[in-house]
Amino acid sequence: MKTTFTTLLLSLLLISSSFTEDQTGIDGVIGALRTGNANELSKYFDDNVELTLPVKSNSYSKAQAQVIVRDFFTNNGVKGFDLKHKGDAPGGHYCIGTLNTKSGAFRAHVFMKAKGNRELVKEIRFQPIE
Repeated sequence: MKTTFTTLLLSLLLISSSFTEDQTGIDGVIGALRTGNANELSKYFDDNVELTLPVKSNSYSKAQAQVIVRDFFTNNGVKGFDLKHKGDAPGGHYCIGTLNTKSGAFRAHVFMKAKGNRELVKEIRFQPIE
């Protein structure tokens, strides 16, 4: 009886875990953008990230990029992210959408590249929509 119950329980656990969405790669980035969570977003940053923001544009280290994106999210008050398109790029993925903030809407472009067995953010662009 215990063996049957244990087998049934393990089977249900395996089946239910197959329905949970794994927040990795581009989907994890999209989730972080939706919540305006710079710490979560930075988990996907490469060692150097190209940032293009309304007031600054440059290549930054992972730590610098995290601080800059956190400040951008805080100063603008992220309300959400509407995904417009995501797709495959040579060696990685990308997504395009609208970052909705209290300061207005920004067109968001995120480009990821494969590095080892992970995909990492190489470039982020936030451009105001007028």
